[in-house]
Amino acid sequence: MADFDRSSRKRLNRHATRFYTGETLFARLGRAVCEAEAISRKEFFETWEVARRVRKRLGGQPVFELAAGHGLLAMLMIILDDSIPTATCVDKTMPLSHERLTASLEKTWPRLAGRVTFRECPVAQVELPPEAMVVSVHGCGTLTDEILRLAVSARCPVAVLPCCHDLSKCEDGGLRGWMEPTLAIDANRAARLSLSNYRVVATTIPEDITPRNRLLIGWPR
Repeated sequence: MADFDRSSRKRLNRHATRFYTGETLFARLGRAVCEAEAISRKEFFETWEVARRVRKRLGGQPVFELAAGHGLLAMLMIILDDSIPTATCVDKTMPLSHERLTASLEKTWPRLAGRVTFRECPVAQVELPPEAMVVSVHGCGTLTDEILRLAVSARCPVAVLPCCHDLSKCEDGGLRGWMEPTLAIDANRAARLSLSNYRVVATTIPEDITPRNRLLIGWPR
């Protein structure tokens, strides 16, 4: 396991279940994800690390995962916190393999059944209830900013792991002269959350999974 590459984009499959032995929660998750043959090793590890950190700060509210892809983050949040009643996964186009992943996780955790819904529509069309909790992993470019705007408008707790910073469109708050451009963009996002009367936590997930590892968590004061 010393050479186990957690950043690999190779899709997990049934042959990889040998890496996830034992009855820990993580091992059981790993086997269920491998059986689905739906996502990459990188996606599994980064989503797991995000879910663990968000769970320490937020919980107990309906989850809205925006730019959801397979919806793994939303389902992990319910698995980690059974007080979360429902999860809604929204993306412009859902990968067909999300059905295999959902079925595999529901087989191991039957309590997921009926609690997770999927919607195909642009993120901008989502209407968030005030009791929602918003999460997103790798909302590319300005999509992260749109997700933050929606969450702040509804006064919802929010957690994002930004990705693919668009240096020509994402606002850096004039900080680029002091710091690396993508860091300036994320620092500006954290500052905007704070100015919107949010408590803010800026943290990271392990860099060996992804270099785009800055996790921003905020909730209304």
